[in-house]
Amino acid sequence: MSVQPAHNLSLEEMDKQSFLHPYTPLADHLKNGPCIIDSANGVRVTDTKGKEYIDAMAGLWCVNIGWGRDEVADAIADQARKIAYYHSFASMANEPSIRLADRLIRLLPDNMSKVFFGCSGSDANDTHVKIVWYYNNLRGKPEKKKIISRKRGYHGVTVAAASLTGIQMVHNAFDLPLDRMLHTEEPNYFWNAEPGMSELEYSQSLADKLDAMVEAEGPDTVAAFIAEPVMGAGGVLPPPKGYFEAIQKVLDKHDMLMIADEVICGFGRTGNWWGSDTYNIKPDMMTIAKGLTSGYQPLSGSVISDKVWEVLVSGTPEVGAFAHGYTYSAHPIAAAAAMANLDIIEREDLVGKCATTGAYFQKKLNEVADKHPLVGQVRGVALLAGVELVADREKKVPLPLSSKAAPRLAAHCLEEGLVSRALMQMNAVSFSPPLVITESEVDEMLARFDRALVKTADELVKEGLWKG
Repeated sequence: MSVQPAHNLSLEEMDKQSFLHPYTPLADHLKNGPCIIDSANGVRVTDTKGKEYIDAMAGLWCVNIGWGRDEVADAIADQARKIAYYHSFASMANEPSIRLADRLIRLLPDNMSKVFFGCSGSDANDTHVKIVWYYNNLRGKPEKKKIISRKRGYHGVTVAAASLTGIQMVHNAFDLPLDRMLHTEEPNYFWNAEPGMSELEYSQSLADKLDAMVEAEGPDTVAAFIAEPVMGAGGVLPPPKGYFEAIQKVLDKHDMLMIADEVICGFGRTGNWWGSDTYNIKPDMMTIAKGLTSGYQPLSGSVISDKVWEVLVSGTPEVGAFAHGYTYSAHPIAAAAAMANLDIIEREDLVGKCATTGAYFQKKLNEVADKHPLVGQVRGVALLAGVELVADREKKVPLPLSSKAAPRLAAHCLEEGLVSRALMQMNAVSFSPPLVITESEVDEMLARFDRALVKTADELVKEGLWKG
């Protein structure tokens, strides 16, 4: 028997009365209410009013296999009927999580050793923070605890992960970041490189700044560096040439661990299985989530290398059990969903498809952008892109944030039946469509984006916020 509502409120009013939304201007939401997504298939989602959208963000950078995959739904249902839940504390285990860990280790870089399962990229990065501290305590280096992230890097919103995140609005009014978390300059060649500086020279300058920061803090106090292969929510910033190679030399010099946050880039998004493969990163630890299940279930992984594992296991006689874990670590339903998701990615070669369709997407997106002087730069790789809006393309003059150009563009995209995403504290929008998108769907997506750009430019001119 279904439970009937105790009132006659609409879904929109129920939402406003009861639901605290993440990353949402709360007063504005109470005024304008939610857009309620009701169904989805392939690369398209439909709201409760019957309007269909191409979701150019794959939810939140995650639905790599697209919506409506019965194979994953069946795996979830079958596992729920067999055993819906069991914990993994004190050597307890379940078959799906064991098989998933084994499969991942075979897909990950050769030096990776063990996977710890959580529920989100945020908690996976918190796990990494604790392991870094644990690792150095076991090595007899209790002062070596600071972790360097990058300005505009995005690593989550739990207390430690939000501290690693380098976006001011994530810290504002939350008393963050923690004092063990430091932030060095982000690799934004477009805005930050000196005139005439090559990408290689710029990369070396960033490595030099990192080296100087470590020296100033004291190498015996700095434990690790964390970075997304392509910075996602902070602007979709691919690294300039030679960046990670130059950074790695600094890490090696100062005995620092490299944490590759693959939450967005992993599982094919950059045209390889891992962004670390695309950009020649040598991680000691890796953070995975999102594409691990394509969002069909909440699941993340904190992956550690042989180097880290050997220290952890050798310390067992001294400290006893590894005293970290969550009730839902290695959840069997989530693991079953991940296995079915990986079956689809491998069988349909979605990694290779992403590289091919991604090249087409990048070409066509640049063609659209070239028509619009409002666009200053398109940047990205494969099926991952950011579009930055500027006041003057030739002179590289930024638009003021007060123009709200990116939120306006995202709103006009919705009007045109396209879900994009306005990035935080910058005038840029992002694209990260499902890896199953076809070239004809790319064309349709970009036609809608083209119309939204026209509307945005006209609105900014009309309000005197842009000269055109």
